[in-house]
Amino acid sequence: MGSLPEQQQQQVVFRSTLPDIVIPDHLPLHDYVFERLAERRDRACLIDGATGETLTVGDVHRLSRRVAAGLYSLGVRNGSTVMLLLPNCVEFALAFLAASRLGAATTTANPLHTPPEIAKQAAASRATLVVTEPAFVAKVRGLAGVVIVATGDGAEGCASFSDLAAADDSALHEAPIDVASDVVALPYSSGTTGLPKGVMLSHRGLVTSVAQLVDGDNPNLHLREDDVVLCVLPMFHVYSLHSILLCGLRAGAALVVMKRFDTVKMMQLVERHGITIAPLVPPIVVEMAKGDAMDRHDLSSVRMVISGAAPMGKELQDIIHAKLPNAVLGQVYIPNLSFLVL
Repeated sequence: MGSLPEQQQQQVVFRSTLPDIVIPDHLPLHDYVFERLAERRDRACLIDGATGETLTVGDVHRLSRRVAAGLYSLGVRNGSTVMLLLPNCVEFALAFLAASRLGAATTTANPLHTPPEIAKQAAASRATLVVTEPAFVAKVRGLAGVVIVATGDGAEGCASFSDLAAADDSALHEAPIDVASDVVALPYSSGTTGLPKGVMLSHRGLVTSVAQLVDGDNPNLHLREDDVVLCVLPMFHVYSLHSILLCGLRAGAALVVMKRFDTVKMMQLVERHGITIAPLVPPIVVEMAKGDAMDRHDLSSVRMVISGAAPMGKELQDIIHAKLPNAVLGQVYIPNLSFLVL
């Protein structure tokens, strides 16, 4: 069928009955998530699930500035790329926010990838610095011209993340950022064909997509300041990076960070911290439904379970509804990373 003649064409705009969301898309990502710092400074922000150590919003803001100063001293500048080769940990969040402050992009990689897979991503993204755990340092030793920063107790021949977190931020060189074009995140996606490829996400793109989920009078993702959000899905995946870490920071919720999934430990954390929001994927839900761990813990605090990345069958939904009668169960469908590219 051909198109209508130009004189017969008309523009039709469909609008919601709800007020428009005010999107502060002039702000770089780190300023956007900390926009309400003054009133939230003393609220819990990141909770280490293994140790219980809690960082407030003020702590995270201050430490991200210090880490940024430390990264600057190691040569990270506007336009640089930092690779995070980390499981879920507080350091992941601090390093990501720190790189954002410098105008650098962060590419996230699965620490269980093989050295050739990691090397390919590091080369394609032009990473000049890698933050990783001592256990994974051997996987990146062979990267030419790349500075390695090790978390925890550190590793021989590597810079120490602890030293970065203790850096003097009084003269921090925060770069001027072009929010429309400067890349802040460079996650890798397999898409539908071929090898994984980097997806360039700008400050404006991420600010806009986070705002669509948590800002406004009727947000899609109903996060509140008093929510406690489970962060067990890997932050190196965009689902967790975007919809848990960044949305949680913006909403002022507390995030309980689990390094790796374990059904019993997860139930213990829900009970101990009064977790209210549980973003999950169907394989985790299947494991939860199998045993009796859910029956042996008080999970009454959970008000919402969000499942994404794959469909969840009705039988599984019914099991979760029966075990979590106070919770709303929602499924999220995201076709690819294109919803973040604006």
